[in-house]
Amino acid sequence: MGSWVCLPSGVGSVTVSGALPRRALSALLLQNPISLLPSYQFHHNRRRVCASASSGAKELQQQQYLRSPDLVALEYADLNLTHKISEELGHVRIRQHVNPLSSSLSVPVEVPDWNQVFRDPTLPLMVDIGCGSGRFLIWLAKRNLVMRNYLGLEIRKKLVKRAEFWVKDLALSNIYFMFANATTSFQQLVSTYPGPLMLVSILCPDPYFKKRHHKRRVVQKPLVDSIASNLMPSGQVFIQSDVLEVALDMRNQFDSQPQVLKHIHEIDSSVLCDSEGWVLSNPMGIRTEREIHAEFEGAKIYRRIYQKQM
Repeated sequence: MGSWVCLPSGVGSVTVSGALPRRALSALLLQNPISLLPSYQFHHNRRRVCASASSGAKELQQQQYLRSPDLVALEYADLNLTHKISEELGHVRIRQHVNPLSSSLSVPVEVPDWNQVFRDPTLPLMVDIGCGSGRFLIWLAKRNLVMRNYLGLEIRKKLVKRAEFWVKDLALSNIYFMFANATTSFQQLVSTYPGPLMLVSILCPDPYFKKRHHKRRVVQKPLVDSIASNLMPSGQVFIQSDVLEVALDMRNQFDSQPQVLKHIHEIDSSVLCDSEGWVLSNPMGIRTEREIHAEFEGAKIYRRIYQKQM
């Protein structure tokens, strides 16, 4: 038997009681990630879990605390990502901030041979700018093996190397990760891709709170112009942040192209938004790791979706 998690009854819009297998909880998280998690009723940031495991006929029960990294592991459990670390990669110590204006990141990366990168380089492409660990993009790629390709851009090299290791381990041929600064490399990369650019995501980018560091933020006019010009007709941009100031900054940048990019609530009334135009739920089917951590802390996620006009 596997491990179990105890939930209170009536969690979110799903009624559950007693203990659930971790796999079952993972499935619930994937089906209803937004409404399920906020209903945990615990003090501060400590979420108590009732876990039980059996060895033969003997069962061991113990109380544990559920932390946001545990929620990340549950949400991505079905990827079955290996915990083995290659000798070349070594220990992955995540450096939280890298200066995108450094000289080493000011030169565009070399464009790869797309025929070597993807099994079919003519498929529609999704680009995730600032892809972090890559789990979010790998989850999408695994579910759309023959429908589209995925490109993750990240400026923390060790994260890219680990993501590459996972892609190789899963034998995926529709996803590729690059150590690249999107500010300097996006245009050169997407303009040479043989297929259409259907979606660009920028999800919880580094906020760079200090005013003198705002120039380091990834969403700047040149990148917005490049995204708008390279998107296919009806292609979309999905942006989100748990920092309102950053979300407003991104919104202002993309709102500056009203003739090319329309916010989704102007096009599709079925997409629910609040009074400020923020999309109320995540449309991707899975949350990013930062999104999970932020919601665990009680933060609001500010989302917008833009669609290119014909």
